[in-house]
Amino acid sequence: MDGALGIMICLGAMMVADVLDGGSPAAFINPSAILLIFGATFGATIASTSMKQFMTFPKLIGMSMKPRVSDIDSIRETLIKFAERARREGLLALEADVEAVEDPFIRRGLQMVIDGLEPDTVEEILEIETESMQARHMKGIDMFAKMGGYSPTFGVLGTVMGLVSVLSNLSDPSGLGESIATAFIATLFGVGAANILWLPISANLKGKDQSEVKERRLALAAILAIQAGDNPRIVAQKLRAHAGPEPEVVESPEKAAAGAAIPEAA
Repeated sequence: MDGALGIMICLGAMMVADVLDGGSPAAFINPSAILLIFGATFGATIASTSMKQFMTFPKLIGMSMKPRVSDIDSIRETLIKFAERARREGLLALEADVEAVEDPFIRRGLQMVIDGLEPDTVEEILEIETESMQARHMKGIDMFAKMGGYSPTFGVLGTVMGLVSVLSNLSDPSGLGESIATAFIATLFGVGAANILWLPISANLKGKDQSEVKERRLALAAILAIQAGDNPRIVAQKLRAHAGPEPEVVESPEKAAAGAAIPEAA
């Protein structure tokens, strides 16, 4: 629930800061501003994408609120086992275990290898699948990025509308300050929605997309290595290379000194 936690922290920080300045959060409750910002933003988003795409809004919101658990470790372990068995018994020996693989991308890749497709063909098909997945993900990422652009603009528009209403009715100067403050609430909602909701959600979905693409690239490299008959140790090295550098472990001075005292094997 990292996404929800981040949004709550943003809202909490804003409310506390307002209270510390002597304000009241209740002053921000303005139905007309909320209707303008969210209604107009949703309408512009539908106009710039499609109703079908906008209907994925609830699903994408839910995805952004949940942390994505990386499967890199389990993918690495599974593929190394397949590499060891293929090296020992041949590619056809993998057929009995392929159906048990949960990841459909890896399952299809291994099945193509077992079926004897050329390496270039296997790579091309899996690359196309990955690119198609990225294109699908990008529609949602781009939709929220657009909302992040529309929202502040409609906030300014709402403020202008409010100021026009204020300036057209100057007969009661005593309520002028309150009316102007109310007009600027639209800008607050517009900028706030963009930077607390839409743009962070877009960035969150983009990060999840990059993580999934990384896992697929790793799997593809291993599948091609298995097809080429590489030694399982080489497959493991390729998987580590695609997974990226592991975090550096900082040792205590005592452990570092002990390690330095042990001579390296020739």
